Amino acid sequence: MKIAVLGAGAWGTALAIAAAPRHDTWLWARDAAQAAAMAAGRANRRYLDAVALPEALQVTADLDAALAHGAGGLTVIATPMAALRERLAGLPDARAVLWLCKGFEAGSGALGHELARDLRPQSAAGVLSGPSFAIEVARGQPTALVAASTDGALVQAAVQAFHGPALRVYTSDDIVGVEVGGAVKNVLAIAVGILDGMAAREPCSGPGLNARAALITRGLAEMTRLGQALGARSETFMGLSGLGDLVLTATGDLSRNRRVGLLLAAGQPLPEVLAQLGHVAEGVYSAATALARARALGVDMPITEAVDAVLAGRIAPAGALQRLMAREARAES
Repeated sequence: MKIAVLGAGAWGTALAIAAAPRHDTWLWARDAAQAAAMAAGRANRRYLDAVALPEALQVTADLDAALAHGAGGLTVIATPMAALRERLAGLPDARAVLWLCKGFEAGSGALGHELARDLRPQSAAGVLSGPSFAIEVARGQPTALVAASTDGALVQAAVQAFHGPALRVYTSDDIVGVEVGGAVKNVLAIAVGILDGMAAREPCSGPGLNARAALITRGLAEMTRLGQALGARSETFMGLSGLGDLVLTATGDLSRNRRVGLLLAAGQPLPEVLAQLGHVAEGVYSAATALARARALGVDMPITEAVDAVLAGRIAPAGALQRLMAREARAES
């Protein structure tokens, strides 16, 4: 199979590394200097310095050539959410497409499938999501993902492209649920990072593991409420793209969104946090849009609301926790 991966960040590079030994894979980098350095040095020094690129992997900065390569096989968009609209609109034909980004588009509040529906209504479209740190996929460590689309041929193409000894690819037709899980878990990971950062500062009197378990569980509940309001199935949120990705992103030390929360709890201002991070943390940009969509649908998302308030500087982390704990008692479900 011919595969074109558009975007040479950590995740795009990792997926191209996983596919290249078995498929004719091209990786497109927007930055020509980065593409040349990757092709010559056989590594992505900017994002995955410790992993060698397979010799079979073709790296290019020629977008037209990459698109032509993927035309007869599978095209995968591996950009941040902010660039998904541009990449979808720039596809030259009615080909099927997968994307990897997880989030709501700033401004419109749209999820990926909603952008695809508006921009490419006649084309098959889907998302590849699930609990996955790029470095582990690049190293060939065991990982499980889910390919979601209403087009059965597209999800089977994703399985053919990426399913292998170290990478399991499950399928789903609930693209709404898979995308909501992937977007909201980033916001919740910031919340858990804030909580864990507060715990580190006050190990005996501050929040502990009990609070972390409660936050993850109640976060899963509000993720599910939003998803159902948008038309998703509740069982999707108990799978890889819901509970699985939430646990990984909220507790794993490689999580950028968790790192944002830890640094905010340490008292660093958000601009300084983002500058120190050096990578996109989608939860920072998704919190306000997720909250806006929830409010429009009458869905209560108190944890997301608290994260949005902390990110916007309207409340300190300690105040956000106090506000959550002061909520009135209610039935769990």
